[in-house]
Amino acid sequence: MKNWQSKEELTELVCSLVNQQSITGSNAEIALPEYLHHLLAQKSYFQNHPSNLNLHPLEDGRHLLTALVKGNENTKETVILLSHFDVVGVEDYGSLENLAFHPKELTKEMAQMKELTEAVQDDLASGDWLFGRGTMDMKAGLALHLSMLEKAIAGEFDGNILLLTVPDEEVNSQGMLAALPVLKQLKDKGDLTFKACLNGEPMFTKYPGDPAKYMYTGSIGKVLPGFYCYGKESHVGEPFSGINPNLMLSFLSQQLELNESFIEKIDDEVTPPPVSLMQRDLKEEYSVQTPHAAVAMYNVLYLKQPFNEINEKLLDGARKAARNTETYVSQKAASFAEIGSEFTMPASNINVMMYEELYTEAVKRYGEEEITRRQNLLVRQREKGDRDFSTLLVQDLASMCKDLTPLIVLFYSPPFYPAVSSHDDPAIKKVMNYIKNYTKTNHAIDLTVSEFFTGLSDLSFVGPASSKSRLQQLTTNMPLQHNGFVFPEDVMEQLTMPILNIGPLGKDPHQWTERLELTYSFEYLPTILTEAIHQLLLNE
Repeated sequence: MKNWQSKEELTELVCSLVNQQSITGSNAEIALPEYLHHLLAQKSYFQNHPSNLNLHPLEDGRHLLTALVKGNENTKETVILLSHFDVVGVEDYGSLENLAFHPKELTKEMAQMKELTEAVQDDLASGDWLFGRGTMDMKAGLALHLSMLEKAIAGEFDGNILLLTVPDEEVNSQGMLAALPVLKQLKDKGDLTFKACLNGEPMFTKYPGDPAKYMYTGSIGKVLPGFYCYGKESHVGEPFSGINPNLMLSFLSQQLELNESFIEKIDDEVTPPPVSLMQRDLKEEYSVQTPHAAVAMYNVLYLKQPFNEINEKLLDGARKAARNTETYVSQKAASFAEIGSEFTMPASNINVMMYEELYTEAVKRYGEEEITRRQNLLVRQREKGDRDFSTLLVQDLASMCKDLTPLIVLFYSPPFYPAVSSHDDPAIKKVMNYIKNYTKTNHAIDLTVSEFFTGLSDLSFVGPASSKSRLQQLTTNMPLQHNGFVFPEDVMEQLTMPILNIGPLGKDPHQWTERLELTYSFEYLPTILTEAIHQLLLNE
């Protein structure tokens, strides 16, 4: 029996999924895959094939879910339908926070509000938009994949459909990283051939008011560089006897924030320049001593740049910041000396190095065994998240090499998303051309094929890398790589497959006006996805 095929049924399904308040890291994020397992376990197919429906645990107690529907027992060709079920928080909803996970009620309430933008009011007036956290990003995509799974159960496809839905996409992609060995096991055990991974992330506009509708053949990459600035403490009454790391950070910000040298343009796709996601000193209580250290982390997006080029630009920014800090301090000291008698400023050069260089220096001085002991102790006592704990690991090594200060250390933290693309894959090109023609002929809709989905996605861990550079420079400079975090390059290489993203239409992801358009998403898109899966499963 099919329950998730019509526009009305899919709307009810997405509302029931949104009702599950699966904010990343919450208990509801644990409950949602159990709810999905309950829904699918009622299908006769999974009652007859219970081993094909599974919850797979992450190390932290969360689950990801796989549901495999086989065309017949001997079929190898398989299309993976990928989604995530976690959502971002709802603090931005203000007085409407309690309605954020109740789409129909929220939509009605918002229709009474007068202070909304014209675009939001127009969508409300049309009656064809559903508001709520997760409606667009990305429970509509998950609902559509459940609809495709139902079609597979009914024998619609000449091949296998593997539904994969994961937690934690919005923070660290731990769900997808945990899914990689699961996919490898399913592939080997079931002798499956993964033809493609089809994601259902919603389409993103390229500019406000963009009327185009998009499909994607790849996903943008992201690195998260951190800069640990270790200064020299001083009393505020003697500011020239040290160097304030906050000053170092301010010059670093001038070098990196919105730096156009990082911007990359491929066809119509342009990456935004770097922006700071965190900038703070590491002093824990007030005193009249200057901070000893400070840290900043930057969001850097890329398409096809080799990683070593990105790393060199970051290092160059740090070196320029160091020289500019030195110049500034010496100029201010000279001005102070003209006013204050018998004053001389001690010379102070700021060192710039990679995390790997600092680690090697600490090992040279104290031995590998001692460094491992200290870092293991920090791991056992760990209370901080990945970003703060990465900083702590750098800080501990820097404290062992205080004579190198003042110092700027470049390191990397999770999450890392490789840029991936199947844009030049002949099979994916053929499928995209077919879908463009099909959609124009049957629905009078022009779909635009864009190479990179710019919202970040879990496709980064299964798609072909768009840049041929090795990732060793990143992983060796990632403090967590030595302390429990393993970036699974080997498994990724074994699983690499063609990728594409065909998703619903929505607006304002991660905003309190997040909303889903219903006619394209739940009337036209199910037929488009059905055709895409048929094409992907064709044996060439």
